[in-house]
Amino acid sequence: MSALVELREVTFGYAAPAGRRARAFRLAPLSLTIEDGEVLGVIGPNSAGKTTLIRLLTRVVHPSSGEIRLAGRPLASLSAAALARAVAVVPQELPHAFPFTVAQLVLMGRYPHAPGRYFERPEDRAIARAAMEATGVLALAELPLAELSGGERQRAVLARALAQEPRLLVLDEPTAHLDLRYQAECVGLLRRLNRTRGMTVVLVAHDLNLAAEVCDRLLLLAWGEVARLGPPEQVLEEETLRAVYGTEVIVDKAPSSARPRVQVAWPGAAP
Repeated sequence: MSALVELREVTFGYAAPAGRRARAFRLAPLSLTIEDGEVLGVIGPNSAGKTTLIRLLTRVVHPSSGEIRLAGRPLASLSAAALARAVAVVPQELPHAFPFTVAQLVLMGRYPHAPGRYFERPEDRAIARAAMEATGVLALAELPLAELSGGERQRAVLARALAQEPRLLVLDEPTAHLDLRYQAECVGLLRRLNRTRGMTVVLVAHDLNLAAEVCDRLLLLAWGEVARLGPPEQVLEEETLRAVYGTEVIVDKAPSSARPRVQVAWPGAAP
């Protein structure tokens, strides 16, 4: 595999807001490659730098120093449309006041392919339909987003991202609002996208077991620094997680996949 994304000594910092008790944040120099076709999981406690990394990859913010390259080109050199054709983002949730149907939302994913055009071609509709089929929301196509459950909305947003036909898919807590059935379906979908389309995925997750099941490598961030980077079995170690998260954990293997499985050692639990 070759690198799709390269971060070269990238730093970024937020100053503490004046008059507020929030702390300043700084991402330490980060050098990292994300291979073409890889699923990279980004994990870590709150305020570790996970959201900052998403914002850097999607150019919501710019590095204080260093450089990010996408497919060999500086990210800063891409137009907004070119960036949207290459990178799609699935946020944790949409604004609740978003007066569109599922089909309209998914068709928005086609806009970067012709920013000056406002009427979709048959090709666009076919791609949007395929995206809705892949995510299980085709039957909901004509429903307003306001009438959907949280899990249905999340799958509709994923369909919009697929309609963009990106090279890099960035997901921020994609199963946060899903019940167990749809969590399992989401995992299966991500695996299929990766295997059948070769799509590169950056998955930001608090769910360590989801990350262990889906990802080729994990990037564990702590206080703006890289605590560990490598395959799940090398990152999800009890001593490392205890130091980063500040709590006791037990790591064993999931019976179905032999991937690492993390359990919290709850205080006061019966032996």
